[in-house]
Amino acid sequence: MTTTIYMVRHAESPYAEGSERTRGLSVEGKRKAEQASKLLFNEGISLILSSPYARASLTVEGLAHKLNLDIIEIEDLRERRFADDDYKILDEEFVPAVRRMFEDPSYALPGGESNLICQNRAVAVLKPLLEQHNGSKIAIGTHGNVMTLMMGYFDPYYGFEFWTRTDKPDVYKLEFEGLELKTVTRLWDVQKV
Repeated sequence: MTTTIYMVRHAESPYAEGSERTRGLSVEGKRKAEQASKLLFNEGISLILSSPYARASLTVEGLAHKLNLDIIEIEDLRERRFADDDYKILDEEFVPAVRRMFEDPSYALPGGESNLICQNRAVAVLKPLLEQHNGSKIAIGTHGNVMTLMMGYFDPYYGFEFWTRTDKPDVYKLEFEGLELKTVTRLWDVQKV
């Protein structure tokens, strides 16, 4: 029986230092989140989970309202911690740091999570979900790194280069047979938004 997971990367969110959990969506992010909701409305989704970070849950909020479903926020789906609050990452250092984390899954910036740690906590949510909701269609409001790491656990194709090509928002349909990832289809079409 096929279980379908819809990974919904959060829409555009204005960066504000110190507000990782609470920062919302930009005006454009809200518009595109609504488009993502329309895209997923007829997919037959019966369960919606999300990172507890506002930008992720706000991206799937419209879908939840349209489907009359609650959003279940799960702490271990949160964005990865890149570094300690005292460690400042300059804009020009961010992408090279992420690349290094994908090249060396155990590497982490001071006070941050490695890819391995982040992947393990997120996959520990995804695996039981696949087992307990076999045959269901489930949307997950998520983040670029966490989404890529969860997908990469099942198929190494999903790594740094894939992450660089994702959009905000982005929507991927993952079809599983048991714990085996069978197909991945990108549903988000930037040209139509």
